[in-house]
Amino acid sequence: MSGDRHDMSDAEWEILRSVLSHKHQGPERVHDRRVMNGIFFVLRTGTPWRDLPEW
Repeated sequence: MSGDRHDMSDAEWEILRSVLSHKHQGPERVHDRRVMNGIFFVLRTGTPWRDLPEW
């Protein structure tokens, strides 16, 4: 777990990871946990997507 208070806990991630598809085609995907943390952050705070940092 990263230390950011907004990130999912390891237990939350394990639950979510169990329902995500493990099959993918095309370019290599970025880390699913990082994407989900970003989505939940935007939903929780109302921050516009354009204001998220580009990592």
